[in-house]
Order: sequence, then C-alpha cells, then structure tokens
Amino acid sequence: MERTAAALIHPLLEDGKATVGFEVHIRHVTSAPAGTRCIARARLTEIIQGRKPRFDVEVTSQAGQTIGLATHERRVIDAGPSGPAVMQPRRP
Repeated sequence: MERTAAALIHPLLEDGKATVGFEVHIRHVTSAPAGTRCIARARLTEIIQGRKPRFDVEVTSQAGQTIGLATHERRVIDAGPSGPAVMQPRRP
C-alpha cells in the first residue's frame, strides 16, 4: 500500500525531493488464499501544508474482491546528494 502511494506521487515531485511514509491506517476486510494476485490502487486525496500528501488505498484480489483499505500519509523531504537514503518506488 505504501509503495503504491509512493509511486503515485513520485512523478509529481520536484528534483531533489522524495517522500517518506509517515502514517498508515489499514483495515483488513477479508483474507485471500496464498498465491492470490492482488492489486493495490492509491488515490491522492489531499496535500496538507504543501508537503504532506494523503492517500486512500485499496487492495483487491484478481477476482475484484476488496482485501484491504487504508489511509496513508507521506512527507516530502529533501533528498539531495547529502540527503537521506530513501527507498524509491519500483518502476513497472
């Protein structure tokens, strides 16, 4: 869920900026059998104080059943040459 939100916001960031996850609230709706392919979808719902993006995230099974719901908040940080090492989102 966090990685999907990070990937969504990443193209919108200025050069030298990154985001770090700050808070996640997850509600597990149902289980999925081992090996089930799941899809996470994030929607940017607001940006607070210009640096705190907030997301709604949903994970569904390959059959379209909702597995989990979350709200997730990230913070925009400086990630220049001397900035912190930050995990970047995977590219498809």
